Amino acid sequence: MHMKNILPILTLTTLAAAASAQVAAPAAAGLNYNRVGLGYNTDTKGYSLSATAVLGSSNFWVGASSTIGGSGTSNGADSVAIGYLFANAIAGADVTVSVASNEAYTIGLRKALGNNLEAAASVGRNSADNTVWTAELGYNVSKQIQLAVGYTDTQGSAGTTDLTVRYNF
Repeated sequence: MHMKNILPILTLTTLAAAASAQVAAPAAAGLNYNRVGLGYNTDTKGYSLSATAVLGSSNFWVGASSTIGGSGTSNGADSVAIGYLFANAIAGADVTVSVASNEAYTIGLRKALGNNLEAAASVGRNSADNTVWTAELGYNVSKQIQLAVGYTDTQGSAGTTDLTVRYNF
């Protein structure tokens, strides 16, 4: 991985860690938006790194992600985002809206299901002007560790499955 690809991730991760030292946002019980993750795409055989953090006691959050290898992908498909969290907005589910680099937009739902399970779904538009749908089921092994499986369907591309481990901070 080239240094130019690592710098945005490290910068955002540092910002996220500093912001998380403040009081966390009033998100639904059991849901944590201060986290870093390592994902593996079972279809492309590539990896991804991600980080999100709520900014102080606000409901604003920042995020960053990057890809590492895999067939049909390149290293450093980087993205940075800023979003807003509407806690407990719909039937106990959180709603997030975000704007990311390269004119990508997303709206998502995330809900704690009980028994350490949570579900998430989102729809968005990527930088190639394609609609992207995602669905994910996560299991919280502990307050700090989450395991998740997700499916992404991008307009004009085959659907992909991701396995992700996250650390909540």
